Amino acid sequence: MRFLYTLVIYFLAPFVLLRLFWLGLKNPAYRTRWHERFGFLSWTSNSKPVLWIHAVSVGEVNAATPIITRLLKKYTHYQILVTTVTPTGAYTIEQHFGDEIRHLYLPYDLPFSVKRFLKIVKPSLLITMETEIWPNLYEACQNKGIPILIINARLSQKSSKGYQLVATLMKQTLSKVSVIAAQTNQDAERFISFGADQNKVVVTGNLKFDVKVPHSITEQAQSLKRYFSLNRPIWIAASTQEGEEEIVLKAHEMVLKKYPQAILILAPRHPERASKVSILCEAAGLNYVKRTDEMNFSQEFSVYILDTLGELQLHYAASQIAFVGGSLVNNGGQNMMEPASLGLPVISGLHTYNFTEITSLLLENDALLCVSESEELANEICMLLNDANRRHNMGERGRQVIESNRGNLTRLMEVIEPYLSQHATY
Repeated sequence: MRFLYTLVIYFLAPFVLLRLFWLGLKNPAYRTRWHERFGFLSWTSNSKPVLWIHAVSVGEVNAATPIITRLLKKYTHYQILVTTVTPTGAYTIEQHFGDEIRHLYLPYDLPFSVKRFLKIVKPSLLITMETEIWPNLYEACQNKGIPILIINARLSQKSSKGYQLVATLMKQTLSKVSVIAAQTNQDAERFISFGADQNKVVVTGNLKFDVKVPHSITEQAQSLKRYFSLNRPIWIAASTQEGEEEIVLKAHEMVLKKYPQAILILAPRHPERASKVSILCEAAGLNYVKRTDEMNFSQEFSVYILDTLGELQLHYAASQIAFVGGSLVNNGGQNMMEPASLGLPVISGLHTYNFTEITSLLLENDALLCVSESEELANEICMLLNDANRRHNMGERGRQVIESNRGNLTRLMEVIEPYLSQHATY
């Protein structure tokens, strides 16, 4: 089965490369260091064993931050390498850790790419975040004696249906994994149903609950509020995706009828889409400023487009209400933990299948409102703006949900630590 998979990967490789360069037209970062994706690396080895952590993009990098921080402090004799797939993930790693860790792009799952990567880097352990399952990479790691841990592991119901098409390959690949540390019992059961050894599957909880808000955020948020004007109501639509901005902007038009001074911070999931969002604002007759414009935000503006990376948490902290995107369109939602941890009332669409655990917890504790279209969204925003006590209480319930579910980092370290003294033999 892996042989057929490899043939398909080789066939698709030229198209993947073309797509990479096409993405580079919109985001030049995709064109840099592209050779790393084929295992051609600029890597200077030192005497320290390499602990390799793979986190595909921003969300996974943020989730991995507590574990990376703990490993840096406790295991100084390791050199930590983090691989990502996206440039935004690479940027986030650099922003969080600077030169404390090394970064490379994950090689494509071609046998020659992964073998070259392993030969050069010589990792002692591979820790992958969430649902990164690569048959050729896992095969090569097993052949080199490199333990593989999947942590914060999750398999949504939708993903499971897709993997059913390659169930045999999935079973073969999971057999090479040393430990699967799942977020929930449901995730664990799904991995086992695909052939993972139940003795190697444990439930350690969701690491994202352990991501802490920096103390400096509150002070920075106050400064940002002064930039907007302290007296203007602010709501944020975060991580929006194509097809959602029209709904959000229409809702904001309705909000402005009741709250003419209201400000919408609009943060597209992919900042390179900011130009498209600008066009939508113009079509709606809404005056806007982009973060990168570095202009004063005067009374005439009602939309602020966040077109940078790494500043979403700050802009959450400056807002009174948070709508979390990817959920009005059928994309499975985005992480609601960040605004909830800051004590914001959270609103989402109905498509949250990638975040079922936090969605259920927030709903059970009356800390989340779900909407399906612009009028519902506008009504909820207006009602929350009109009731400071409701905003506060809803936000506090969300914060308590996050606080009461912390502690997963400790459980996860108990899973990882037995492997930190083991080194691959080359």
